[in-house]
Amino acid sequence: MIYLGTSGFSYDDWKGVFYPRGLAKRDYLVYYADQFPALELNSSYYAIPSPRLIESLLRRTPEDFQIVVKAFRGITHEREDSAESSRRAFLEAVAPLAQGGKLAAVLLQFPYSFHYGKAQLEFLNRLLGQMRPYPTVVEFRNVGWMNSRVLDLLRSHDAALCCVDEPRLPGLMPRRALCTSSRLAYLRFHGRNARKWWNHNESWERYDYLYTREELQEWIPAIRWLEKSAEKAFVFFNNHRSGQAIKNAREMGSLLGLPFPAQDEEDTPIVD
Repeated sequence: MIYLGTSGFSYDDWKGVFYPRGLAKRDYLVYYADQFPALELNSSYYAIPSPRLIESLLRRTPEDFQIVVKAFRGITHEREDSAESSRRAFLEAVAPLAQGGKLAAVLLQFPYSFHYGKAQLEFLNRLLGQMRPYPTVVEFRNVGWMNSRVLDLLRSHDAALCCVDEPRLPGLMPRRALCTSSRLAYLRFHGRNARKWWNHNESWERYDYLYTREELQEWIPAIRWLEKSAEKAFVFFNNHRSGQAIKNAREMGSLLGLPFPAQDEEDTPIVD
């Protein structure tokens, strides 16, 4: 089964583009969950989710709604003593989501500076063992991790490799569909803004990109293969600027023949 959604949902510049102009921000989650079957929670990268947020995710989304929680950066970007305490606090925070049947996976996103090497491989192996029993997705930014030894390690933990669509720049991961877990397959669309990937003033500039229909169609055979390769296939759009992720997620849903609720065009004009 394919679960389609976006990376994050609470963006101010989505009002009038996706969210009705009169909708209160506290109601964004309910509105989003009525439109999409899954969410990649990105705020958890910046701060460990509070009990209030977790309770809201449980209470204000449908019973079968799927949530992928991006791991706190203290776990993936700080490999010192503090990383261990961050990991314990993070897993404790998301436990109610797992108990409620809505935690689809934890996403471990490593920075480009996380290079492949013996010590780093040992760290990853140890961390994946500590993440059990939660389904885990690993996103590498550095192409050095794209080798058979790493893929075999992920398979041994039944952890999913995060496939990506991003600019074709030296050192970045390729646009390639791979499945290393029987439980889930995973694909993130970051946009192809090569000019701003490394040279930007604000982080959102990197993801400021609107895919064409032809660019989305390129992925249809791969997504269908991912769907057959695992119990669940997740496809998330991270090109969130000005609601571009919404437009592209809906367009991808149309290409895949997935059902989406009708949208009130008067209240929620989608960007062109």
